[in-house]
Amino acid sequence: MSGRESSDQETPGHRVDVEANPARVRVVLDGRIVAESRRSLLVRETGLAPVVYFPREDVHPDRLDRTTRVTFCPFKGEASYWTVRSEDREEKNAAWSYENPIDAVSEIAGHVAFYAGRGGLVLESEDE
Repeated sequence: MSGRESSDQETPGHRVDVEANPARVRVVLDGRIVAESRRSLLVRETGLAPVVYFPREDVHPDRLDRTTRVTFCPFKGEASYWTVRSEDREEKNAAWSYENPIDAVSEIAGHVAFYAGRGGLVLESEDE
């Protein structure tokens, strides 16, 4: 889909690649599905583990509460964060989204990613 190599002098060779993920994936908290999709994106960035980005419409909105946290990535743009909730637990700032990403990774707009493994968040995948 896309690939961006950094022109930044401090990070030569840095890449962000976005590809369609054909696997059925879901995020679960305390046995409750937070997100589930067969249309997710896989983002591979130099030096980081791959991250699954779910289309926002495949995320249960009643499980997310927006927080005030905002960060900036020179390779993706400004990220907004959400607390992920179940009936018994909250994982603060455990989901994020680049609502207006930079052009090189524009396809991640409208997608949400999760810190799998944080607290009780579990990412499950079933390959086709």
